[in-house]
Amino acid sequence: MSSERPINPRFAEDVHFNLVRQGPPKYNFWTDKPVRYFTVVDKEGGAPLGYVWGSDEDDAATWVPREAAGGRALAETGHWHARLQDAKERGLLPSQALEEMLSNPEGNRGRALPGSLTDAPNADAVKALAKTK
Repeated sequence: MSSERPINPRFAEDVHFNLVRQGPPKYNFWTDKPVRYFTVVDKEGGAPLGYVWGSDEDDAATWVPREAAGGRALAETGHWHARLQDAKERGLLPSQALEEMLSNPEGNRGRALPGSLTDAPNADAVKALAKTK
């Protein structure tokens, strides 16, 4: 009996990768360029739940839940992400998506705060705002 282990012949075969469809188009989730954002407030009490930001320069936009708002903010995540994805699929620029959301402000537990659209130097500034208490 030989002490050598047999070599699997498949180790010598070429590896082939098949590309799969990429899925729905999405905005980028980060930018170091200036962004515009608005505040989403809780329908019960008006406390800030989070922020939706966008930047046309990098085709970037996303929802940032406010940490202090806890579960209510996290529960809004799916709603605002779905609206952004829908806007991207229709070919809207991030700024157009933000304007559309402000014109139809209702979310699940929150709503876009009228008149809250403002500027920030980049996405990290909005994320830092979401971490404040």
